[in-house]
Amino acid sequence: MTSLPTADSATHRDLLDWLDTFAGFVRDVDYASAYPLFHPDILAFGTHRDVIPGVAAWMRSQWNNVWPRTAEFRFDLDGTHVLTSADGSMATVIAPWTSIGYHRDGTGFDRPGRATLIFQRSNERWLCVHSHMSLNRGVPQDSHADRPVLAWPPEAMG
Repeated sequence: MTSLPTADSATHRDLLDWLDTFAGFVRDVDYASAYPLFHPDILAFGTHRDVIPGVAAWMRSQWNNVWPRTAEFRFDLDGTHVLTSADGSMATVIAPWTSIGYHRDGTGFDRPGRATLIFQRSNERWLCVHSHMSLNRGVPQDSHADRPVLAWPPEAMG
């Protein structure tokens, strides 16, 4: 049996940087900055919808139901795996993540999960074309923080 097609060190580093950048935008609730990291026609899965076509719909239905209600989102970069296609044009990232959720009374709880992200290299940069993020078993889905959105992208508001 052959081994998994792991990414070369440059691709691995590029995608860990992508994850770290995206996580910062989640922590800041900055939709406008996160928006261009994704293919406009992304197909995503999330807690609030089964298949979400397009980054604008995903932002309105999933991001807006999670990012303002949680805090301290981070990927576990040391626990992340990066696989690539033979020609290096596609990559799959498997990554655990952590965040803080909030009960109605304002007390926090650990809110860990995992993600599978699929990327396509486009014009020398990686665009996410599929995302599936889910909470670990037993983690409450509801979180009740109410943080403001830093910025909405104009193209997503149509």
